Amino acid sequence: MKTLTTLLIVIAFVFSGIIGFGQTKNYPFVVQKTGKGKQNIIFIPGFASSGDVWKETRAAYESGFTCYTLTMAGFAGIPAQTSPSFKNWEAAIADYIQSEKIVKPVIVGHSMGGGLALALAADYPELASKIVVVDALPCLAALMNPNFKARENNDCAPIVSQMKSMTPDQFEKMQFMTMHQMVSDTSRIREIVGWSIKSDMETFGQMYCDFLNTDLRPVLEKINCPALVLLEPSFVNYKPAIDEQYKGLKTGEFAYATKGLHFIMYDDTAWYNQQLSNFIK
Repeated sequence: MKTLTTLLIVIAFVFSGIIGFGQTKNYPFVVQKTGKGKQNIIFIPGFASSGDVWKETRAAYESGFTCYTLTMAGFAGIPAQTSPSFKNWEAAIADYIQSEKIVKPVIVGHSMGGGLALALAADYPELASKIVVVDALPCLAALMNPNFKARENNDCAPIVSQMKSMTPDQFEKMQFMTMHQMVSDTSRIREIVGWSIKSDMETFGQMYCDFLNTDLRPVLEKINCPALVLLEPSFVNYKPAIDEQYKGLKTGEFAYATKGLHFIMYDDTAWYNQQLSNFIK
């Protein structure tokens, strides 16, 4: 009888686990939940980056905030999902916030993650209390082509095919060359390149293409929460164009880093931390 009872308990436990698994939504990201506090922060990494890019930033807030750090599917070793897109990822993050009842989070995003923060604040204005955009523009392609217009039904197949045709050695060499232009703290380069190498090439190509075709300028006027936009020093040279891109963001505070490149959190750490602390705390 005791053996039968134990068996029934085990079966019940397994069955309940299966039910729970069946009800869990299949989000296109994994989440690391840390810290404690009634206030919430969501950290969204940039293109092909791991959530570990926020490790040092997050440590400053875990004592007073509940932190949710995302790594997107197909990036940095997280299994890929089919048909990734900027809009699908945006909708999934919004659904996660609503489903998990995460009340008025501060959303912090770097690069493409900054674009997602802008999109979420515009399309779901009730969700966030504040947003922080770290070195991202509403329309990256328009900085290079002022007449840029986003294309409907944009065909990303050629870029995806090109990425998938590269050998691992070719891709690694390309990423090392790229990262020397994106982070001045050379001690960080190998880690960042490692995240790219562990990324799924189809997701890499698809999201690179999709994000370059993303134009958030028309929706910025819908953002009603406070926004902090931190930009790398070289963007000062394009300030008129950047001001034009961001003219719809009426709630924005803008600051340019004093040194470094795209990964501001690594290259101008003290300045970056002070900017976040003043805005968030």
